[in-house]
Amino acid sequence: MTAIHATAIVDPAAEIDSSVTVGPYSVIGPHVKIGAGTTVGPHVVIEGHTTIGRDNRIFQFSSLGAIPQDKKYAGEPCELVIGDRNTIREFCTFNIGSPGDVGVTRVGDDNWLMAYVHLAHDCQVGNDTIFANNTQLAGHVHVGDWVIFGGFTVVHQFVRIGAHSMTAMCTLLFADLPPFVMCQGQPAAARSMNFEGLRRRGFSADRISAVKAMHKALYRDDLTLQVAMERIAGLTENHPESLLDVQMMLSFLEQSSPQRGIVR
Repeated sequence: MTAIHATAIVDPAAEIDSSVTVGPYSVIGPHVKIGAGTTVGPHVVIEGHTTIGRDNRIFQFSSLGAIPQDKKYAGEPCELVIGDRNTIREFCTFNIGSPGDVGVTRVGDDNWLMAYVHLAHDCQVGNDTIFANNTQLAGHVHVGDWVIFGGFTVVHQFVRIGAHSMTAMCTLLFADLPPFVMCQGQPAAARSMNFEGLRRRGFSADRISAVKAMHKALYRDDLTLQVAMERIAGLTENHPESLLDVQMMLSFLEQSSPQRGIVR
């Protein structure tokens, strides 16, 4: 049987795998689904239409699946979906989606979310990310794979964060952060590319050389964004291994709105 502490309140309609552990004084609502091997600590509230995958660790005092902090929300059955093998530390708050977007707040797999992280409605988080303490995401933020947020990073609504990028402590993001870029400041400014992170993830020397060339085109040669994109598109001639990296960067830049722009 599921290891549910006697003081926990679990709605009979909740779908909880028999291997799930629920700690003291936690509250789980009727529309919640929790997969095998997940551990829910004490004093956790999981409500709304929330689906949680396998082997997650949810620490005490977190609130998952509450309604969005959006005055337009009128009780629609929006969702929070969390994947597998995520670590969610103390006092995290993840809201469900809103009808003004896809209606789902989504967290992928193998993410490490430290204390006091906030994911507002309709945020989309990829895989293998790290959110340091007090990272705060407003609504509709999209986060790519392998992103690292420094502590106290704050992200404006509708901002996109590219894969393998990184923010320093106390960074404030009003614009899209392209893939691979390291940024710092209030508002954020680009400082370098995340070369050490790429090496740790097994990027070849050729791929890293292409990322260096992207940095030069975007940030060092005083080019317009369109000219920088044209130069980036030609990198695969000398760096054939970088095809997917170049395509990812160009796709990200093409989707940036003129109103929001990118961190430069």
